[in-house]
Amino acid sequence: MPALPFADTILTNGRVFLGLNEGVADAVALWSGRVLAAGAASDIEPLAGPGTKVIDLKGRLATPGLCDSHMHLLPYGLIMGHVDVRSASAPTLASLLDKVRERAAATPPGQWIQGRGYDQFNLDVGRHPLREELDAAAPDHPVAIVRACGHVTICNSMALRLAGIDEGTPVPQGGAIEQKDGRLTGLLAETGRDRLKAVLPEPTDEELVAAIEAAGQACLSYGITSVMDAGVGMRAGYREVAAYRTAQRLGKLPVRTTQCLLGGPGGIVEQAFRDGVVTSAGDAMLRVGPVKIFTDGSAGGRTAAMTEPYVGQPDNRGLMLLRDNEMNDLVHDYHAKGYQLAVHAIGDAAIEQTLNAFELALEAMPDPDRRHRIEHAGYARPDQNARMARLGVQPVPQPVFIYDFGDLYVSVVGEERAKPSYPLRTWIDQGFKPAAGSDAPVCDIDPFPNFYSMLTRKTSQGTIMCEGETVSIAQAIAAFTEFGAYVNKAETEWGRLVPGLAADVAVFSRNMLEASPEDILNDTRCDLTILDGNIVFDRYGETA
Repeated sequence: MPALPFADTILTNGRVFLGLNEGVADAVALWSGRVLAAGAASDIEPLAGPGTKVIDLKGRLATPGLCDSHMHLLPYGLIMGHVDVRSASAPTLASLLDKVRERAAATPPGQWIQGRGYDQFNLDVGRHPLREELDAAAPDHPVAIVRACGHVTICNSMALRLAGIDEGTPVPQGGAIEQKDGRLTGLLAETGRDRLKAVLPEPTDEELVAAIEAAGQACLSYGITSVMDAGVGMRAGYREVAAYRTAQRLGKLPVRTTQCLLGGPGGIVEQAFRDGVVTSAGDAMLRVGPVKIFTDGSAGGRTAAMTEPYVGQPDNRGLMLLRDNEMNDLVHDYHAKGYQLAVHAIGDAAIEQTLNAFELALEAMPDPDRRHRIEHAGYARPDQNARMARLGVQPVPQPVFIYDFGDLYVSVVGEERAKPSYPLRTWIDQGFKPAAGSDAPVCDIDPFPNFYSMLTRKTSQGTIMCEGETVSIAQAIAAFTEFGAYVNKAETEWGRLVPGLAADVAVFSRNMLEASPEDILNDTRCDLTILDGNIVFDRYGETA
């Protein structure tokens, strides 16, 4: 066996999580953008040459670079400039309206004011803002405030007028345009927002690239080196595909990105397919992944499609965005074109529709390794889990939803359905590789609440949501690393720290393998991030 070259970088004197099956080592050597070797410090020490950078872990934990397997990178970058109305920033209706008022005072009349992140259940009034309240805060501006889930928007009167929405506007299939006492409240949900989206200001190509760069840099500060943008085309159509290519060409794509192309009505798949933008096209930094189809909304917004009604609303089982025949036709078409699919389905009714469509397509055109995905899959029933396993379909959950929204779920669907939702342990035990994500900007990209949720199943209020669904810290790290590589069909490229795979590494401020969940949540950070063997984030300049 030929001798190994000297390493470019060695990380030693700590704990190095290599992979779920590979376990933990003392040190890892990196060379030419790849993992060279890992093992005991004494075995790795001879690989240090005159030019090798040696990083002392000082007992800290190094893992493969994290993968956020379902987030919205470009939209996350765009909303960095929007009004922050998340609960931490605007816990009351008055504070939310004050933030809108402050932005209006600094914005020329007639220009749009957009905000993101409120949750009516956390507001002191326990309800959505009303259009008249937004009118009073910003009478000279169109205002659109998006709920945390991203499926509900509250508009003021000027925004509704610009969108051409009034009391006589027909409600589209799978949407809502709320009225009370014969007047619009300002609430639009799902496809009911299509007219609004058509009049929102379009970001420029330069703004799209800047958003990709800003969001990617934020990811690196948390140890996230890979993401799937779960809906490329949602904000600026096909221009987003070009924006990603431009960002890569200009050196402004900070993280490995899998593009999940928006499908369905208003999607970009037909043009993408004509251009050869198909699943697995691209390279190690920018690749084409699955096609996204929306089938329902969110549980917190009471728009996820359920077979049983929401608590206190016997006539509300959520919204099915597509009829069965429409869903079957879309899945058949995209499957025939060779695409992997990533279907947004949260409620069990939406999951059933999705599995039916997958089964029809796979029966007609078998492909045992297509790895179709169900994004979220929060309320999958045991029989549906069995169907997913039989069909080779992977669930891609967001465990942080339990932390951020668990108490809300209990209030809208009841304990029996809410507490066992997003059953990570069950899925792992059944042989799935449930890759974790944040769904940012629905939740923050900060991975530590996600880890905490996987380890404890506790909500932010301390409610335990089915303790039997907790996982080990090793399984939680795998969900954020190698499982992400698998569902993105990149397991031969990155996701584990084994020889030949990408030298993507995150170094955390403590050994999380031995830390309490509370310390991971409240007092852990990413100190160092390495991508392709290069140091791309260094919190304290320790490698300078």
